[in-house]
Amino acid sequence: MLRYIRSITTSRSDEGASAVEYGLLVAAIAAIIVLLVFAVGKFVKASFQETCNGIKAGASTNINSAANC
Repeated sequence: MLRYIRSITTSRSDEGASAVEYGLLVAAIAAIIVLLVFAVGKFVKASFQETCNGIKAGASTNINSAANC
């Protein structure tokens, strides 16, 4: 019986390491996605702001509709 208990406690597998590695991989991919969204978001915001300014400049007859841009 003692030999059986020792064999169970001494034989360990590395199955848990792969789960940790997958978790780190998912966290790294999520961080990259967040960084890309923030980086691209700045360019998109600038593009929309430029469009809004163009609408404001072109809408000289109806000022109220361009003011909500």
